[in-house]
Amino acid sequence: MSKTVTLIAPKSGLSGSVTPPPSKSYTHRAILLASLAEGESTIWNPLHSRDTDATIRGCISFGAKIEDGENSLRIRGCRPQTPDDIINVENSGTTLRFLSSALSLTPSGFSVLTGDLSIRRRPMQPLLDSLTQLGVHAKSTRGNGCAPVIIGGGGLRGGEVKIRGDISSQFISSLLISAPMADKDVVIKTDDVVSKPYIDATITMMRKFGAKVTNHDYSYFIVRSGTGYSGEDFTVPGDFSSASFIAGAVAMIGGEVELCGLNAELPQGDSSFLSILGSMGVEVKQREKGYMIRWNGDKLQGGTFDLTDTPDLLPVLAVLGLKCKSQLEITGVMHARYKETDRISTIVQELLKLGVDITERPDGIVIKPGKLRRAKLDAHGDHRMFMAFSMISLLFPQGIPVFGEESLDVSYPSYLEDISKLGVIVRRQNI
Repeated sequence: MSKTVTLIAPKSGLSGSVTPPPSKSYTHRAILLASLAEGESTIWNPLHSRDTDATIRGCISFGAKIEDGENSLRIRGCRPQTPDDIINVENSGTTLRFLSSALSLTPSGFSVLTGDLSIRRRPMQPLLDSLTQLGVHAKSTRGNGCAPVIIGGGGLRGGEVKIRGDISSQFISSLLISAPMADKDVVIKTDDVVSKPYIDATITMMRKFGAKVTNHDYSYFIVRSGTGYSGEDFTVPGDFSSASFIAGAVAMIGGEVELCGLNAELPQGDSSFLSILGSMGVEVKQREKGYMIRWNGDKLQGGTFDLTDTPDLLPVLAVLGLKCKSQLEITGVMHARYKETDRISTIVQELLKLGVDITERPDGIVIKPGKLRRAKLDAHGDHRMFMAFSMISLLFPQGIPVFGEESLDVSYPSYLEDISKLGVIVRRQNI
């Protein structure tokens, strides 16, 4: 039996305050770096979600000691050892890619990583090829460049390595994180890098834990070997990626909402969504503890938006195109086709059900103003698609049903609870 969720907007618009969840990206990085570090670390305000729990289990499997405290994780790191069993990352591409490099640091033996159906379709070959250049036995078990993957131990020999930057920045981040423990310095050469702010986040975290790394205009990176990592206390910031869906809901139907616990002190590319909203006419004001989002519910201003560095904003920005009085065009997101779903194709497929005038392009979409018709929408198991499609429900007086609530535990388990605090009625139905 399937279950749908329908969101019904309050007549007066959204009102109240929400504290978005901690950053998924920073939680992943903090857990892995602390697990590789010498000594003990405390990670404050971590995100507990399906994805980050996969990273916790993976790090425990190679020998890290992780204790779950009150709003904290206490982690004692180690030199990775070969896991006793296969590591199942479930739906977490970050876990799969980050651990693939980390497990090459084991003294010997082989590690196997796999995941759900979506993970077993996502590309891994560029990372496997680069690990091979560094002396690692790294193979796809089916020879198709996807998980399950086998990673041989023995360590990284270091030296120069080349890797594609146009599919996923996670490949580069994976090599960067493990490089300080290589036998000699590592030089990572790349080009056409996408999602640069995520690499910035990786480097920022590496330096916090003691690594020496330099970024030469995203064309090559130099990581000094022999330094490793030292234990460090770190507080995970609020997640602008998750916050974008609450802010987007305000832009969709109007209201006044305060987003608490957000700051831009650490690199988060998706913080640019607030400036995008500003360009569309929404009032955004920074406050001491976050941001105030205010809108009167009128039509939004369209435009052309390049999301090369922020592909996770594609779903939320695309659905705002339904509220625009002029054409909205999104470019630079070819790499969004390699996420939990092919997000470009999925958005087009689902919005066509609503009668939207939408055009699919290789690296984006174009949406023109028009009337909407009712339809059931399917998130295809993708957490960001579910939150985006649920925003569309707010445009209809009685809402529209959306499949895929179960995907929320990947990044924002409390999404429906939070949006209901702002006056939205949440209805579930078994079909």
